Amino acid sequence: MGNADTKLHFRKAVIQLTTKTQPVEATDDAFWDQFWADTSTTVQDVFALVPAAEIRAVREESPSNLATLCYKAVERLVQGADSGCPSEKERQIVLNCTRLLTRILPYIFEDADWRGFFWSTVPGAGRAGHLDEDGIDDESRPLAESLLLAISDLLFCLDFTAQSHKKNSPDTAEDIRSIDSCEYIWEAGVGFAQSPPLNYIHDINRTELLKLLLTCLSEAMYLPPSSESKNPNPWVTFFCSSENRHALPLFTSLLNVVCAYDPVGYGIPYNHLLFSDHREQLVEQAVQILIVTLEHEAGSATGSALQALDTSAAPSEVEEQEPAGPDNLFVNYLSRIHREEDLSFILKGLGRLMNNPLVQTYLPRSTKKIQFHQELLILFWKFCDFNKKFLFFVLKSSDVLDVLVPILFSLNDARADPSRVGLMHIGVFILLLLSGERNFGVRLNKPFTLHVPMDIPIFTGTHADLLIVIFHKITTSGHQRLQPLFDCLLTIIVNISPYLKSLSMVAANKLLHLLEAFTTPWFLFSSQDNHHLVFFLLEVFNNIIQYQFDGNSNLVYAIIRKRNVFHQLANLPSDTASIQRVLQKKKKSGISRTNSAEAESIGRSRPADSVEPGTLKASLVATPGIDKITAKSQVSVDGTMITVPTSDSPADTGAVGGASDTESNSERDHEAYHSESEAARSRLSSASSSSAAWSANTDWVLSWKAKLPLQTIMRLLQVLVPQVEKICIDKGLTDESEILKFLQHGTLVGLLPVPHPILIRKYQANAGTAMWFRTYMWGVIYLRNVDPPIWYDTDIRLFEIQRI
Repeated sequence: MGNADTKLHFRKAVIQLTTKTQPVEATDDAFWDQFWADTSTTVQDVFALVPAAEIRAVREESPSNLATLCYKAVERLVQGADSGCPSEKERQIVLNCTRLLTRILPYIFEDADWRGFFWSTVPGAGRAGHLDEDGIDDESRPLAESLLLAISDLLFCLDFTAQSHKKNSPDTAEDIRSIDSCEYIWEAGVGFAQSPPLNYIHDINRTELLKLLLTCLSEAMYLPPSSESKNPNPWVTFFCSSENRHALPLFTSLLNVVCAYDPVGYGIPYNHLLFSDHREQLVEQAVQILIVTLEHEAGSATGSALQALDTSAAPSEVEEQEPAGPDNLFVNYLSRIHREEDLSFILKGLGRLMNNPLVQTYLPRSTKKIQFHQELLILFWKFCDFNKKFLFFVLKSSDVLDVLVPILFSLNDARADPSRVGLMHIGVFILLLLSGERNFGVRLNKPFTLHVPMDIPIFTGTHADLLIVIFHKITTSGHQRLQPLFDCLLTIIVNISPYLKSLSMVAANKLLHLLEAFTTPWFLFSSQDNHHLVFFLLEVFNNIIQYQFDGNSNLVYAIIRKRNVFHQLANLPSDTASIQRVLQKKKKSGISRTNSAEAESIGRSRPADSVEPGTLKASLVATPGIDKITAKSQVSVDGTMITVPTSDSPADTGAVGGASDTESNSERDHEAYHSESEAARSRLSSASSSSAAWSANTDWVLSWKAKLPLQTIMRLLQVLVPQVEKICIDKGLTDESEILKFLQHGTLVGLLPVPHPILIRKYQANAGTAMWFRTYMWGVIYLRNVDPPIWYDTDIRLFEIQRI
């Protein structure tokens, strides 16, 4: 009965607040204490007993009462942080205020007139009589700053959220304000060697405070998408600034808690069904706080010399070092991590969690499966983007494959689900980033021996074969919403192709199948951009033939078997009558590839990507075209990268008329190809609205057909086809294994054109991808926080919510 009575009293207080037409004085503590003095109100109770309609009603009809409720709740948190919450009653008041603010804040953010409320100074909400380090009275602080500082203090409150080092001697208030929180980091790892004993009460309290912190940082959800970065999230800016004395221990606590977490533990079957894992809830909140707070202009975080986050020194000493790089201290600290043991701890921790969905046992559902894999991918992306030493560490050993396999697993698993296109994009973006580095292509030659639950053809080969097989499944799955990814997928294969020592027959046939599909006349003529995919594939074949001919007899054999595809491409009809016949046939069959302008318009009217399924779906902004997210680099003789300048009018460069493709010389072939393959794709995401009425014509076909880089392949066919035919006739061969043996010992030295330079397309950040990541990240966070449903049924403007 007692619990029911306390809920009833809390509900009565809410009703009183909504029905009072006159402002309630801030000094009326008897009235305001009703909202947090109760010791039996859970976060679920608060969400049930404070309906959305009543919050909005108070906001509209009694704004002064809502304002007073907010700053009185903040005031109690500040008092709790100052006192150190020595009693159970004070701790309960802090938790109740935390839950109430978590409930109310989204309704403050959704109203533009209220959004600045927390950034105003409110009498009585600061630490009266307390001076900060600069001698400024905390009373003059905006409410938002007081709230963020109180949350930070409370996250290192001894015996509430941190393990006290003293026995039976609670610290005084003065001690609380002067403790060095770097000595109370939550978990061993980066910058901290001691692992405190697990305390599930502390984990629960940390989780509730982090949930409120995440709610504070979520103001971005209520602003429309914009590529402008001139107005950063003020909550993130302050929380990650030097104003927050706990910035370093908070960053390392969050990072270490995530990277040290092992959901399987000792591997006891079904242990997750027998025991509650409070650490998992903390890890979920920690990874979400990390991806939200690591907000910065991409690339600039790593522009400095990556000064050391010297974890051999005491954390407090590290904090006192002169900060270098970005003002966001979380990004600053991340960009400066450099010790091998720290990088290894992070990579092994993220790899362990990313591989969790792949863990198989003989007992069904006997191991815990984490649900925050999308947040992990975003965090891994941010680490690679902000800390180049981490990226190089990932690529310097085969550990990168521990990241590759779960990403490919996710891509394969999500390809048939339209609501998981956002997951597809983040996975492909990570692989695009990695593929820009030579070591990634080299590592892919390691044999693939794992038994992963994927519906793919059985093959014996390397990780490169696995990647190609899965990319083939994605491009041939028939899902229209995946088509904007085709250029990214093929760019990745192009980037790794110069380093692939031996493709399996399965992978080789998949590549030829793609070429066969992309070179059909109806496909080529159905969109003004479809021929770019053919240029990508031809570059893959040229790279392997020129740089990895020895060992790739499977691919050479597949090319010989499918030689008609190349001859038909070289002789593609370009006269008006033939084009019209193809287009008429296409209209009858109703098959076409959505062109870039259509894809872009879909992205605007009905955003292109969405995060994973549930009762809700969050639709996101469209992603930029491949030309907007890559920059070209040429690999020199010594292996260094040289940036290739972009031509202003690429379509005119290397244009060739009259001569057939097989007659072009090597230099012209290379020049013509790169002018088309690099720059003509720049129209992918910027096609004008008039392209909806575009139609294939003779001049258009001739403009790119003359640049097809077919010379190397045609020369290979010219040399090898007669030899293969002769050996088959002379020896009566019908078994392909004998032909493969012959090709393995063959050579084209001195017979092929001069090798073309290796051209790599490296990912480069831009405003469009930054906006996409922001919307995707918040979309994931929105859908993952359903207990309680923090942002449900509020006026989200960053993305579109669809009920499914």
